[in-house]
Amino acid sequence: MALAAITPQTTRIGWIGTGVMGSSMVGHLMSAGYSATVYTRSKSKAEALIARGAKWAETPKAVAEQSDVVFSIVGFPSDVRTVMLGDDGVLAGSKSGNVLVDMTTSEPSLAVEIAQAASKKGVHSVDAPVSGGDIGAKNATLSIMIGGEKPVVETLMPLFSVMGKTLVHQGGAGAGQHTKMANQILIATNMIGVCESLLYGYKAGLDLPTMLQSVGPGAAGSWSLNNLGPRIMANNFDPGFFVEHFIKDMGIALSEAKRLGLSLPGLALGEQLYLSVKAKGWGRNGTHALMLALAEMAGIDWKNRK
Repeated sequence: MALAAITPQTTRIGWIGTGVMGSSMVGHLMSAGYSATVYTRSKSKAEALIARGAKWAETPKAVAEQSDVVFSIVGFPSDVRTVMLGDDGVLAGSKSGNVLVDMTTSEPSLAVEIAQAASKKGVHSVDAPVSGGDIGAKNATLSIMIGGEKPVVETLMPLFSVMGKTLVHQGGAGAGQHTKMANQILIATNMIGVCESLLYGYKAGLDLPTMLQSVGPGAAGSWSLNNLGPRIMANNFDPGFFVEHFIKDMGIALSEAKRLGLSLPGLALGEQLYLSVKAKGWGRNGTHALMLALAEMAGIDWKNRK
């Protein structure tokens, strides 16, 4: 089925999930002129968007009934299943020609299941998880990894370009989620290196901001080091991405690796370290809160260091 062109004048946007990242993302679409209908479990999290003109819907189904393209970015695969496939879910309220875009980091197999269920109703489905955290969401510089039918993905590009800078169609349904798993595997082991490097620099008596000036731009530099390193040094562990959600992602990646017959010992170590972070009560902190657990192992009270 041919898709209608995407324009602010004609395309109605639905959005489910207005948390740390989602609120900024739909906010950019509204700033670009698109009307939006929103739903989130805690209406208070959508109040700022409603004040800007977004319409509130009581269920994901109601969002779909008032929208042409519905985005979701929620917490866990179980949440995705509920908001997309549940009795009051998006698909139940969709009509032929609508487009569903799940931007949650979720299971590749679930993305395929949603696409198959949507197709039976004449609805298009795309999986488009993102990377870049709260900073990328606020600055509209997200990396968006997209799985779905090429004509549908190409039609959606005007919307994706409002939210991100690196927009890559990875393949069919589920390919976006597989790409995000590769992304999370990279982050897991990289974050260990970031934290251990800062711990080493601290114990060696270096001035950490000065150290970062040397290592950040070089071969050892990374997004995590240059963006989260300063937060770690400032004892700012507010979430750009929750530890508990990252544990979920690593679990998905390890499950997929097992299905593929892969051994990923670095990722397995990362998962164990992050489980310790959550066990210590830091599951709702950002992923860089790994520093707190590693510092404790080293006998360092990081937040009260001199």
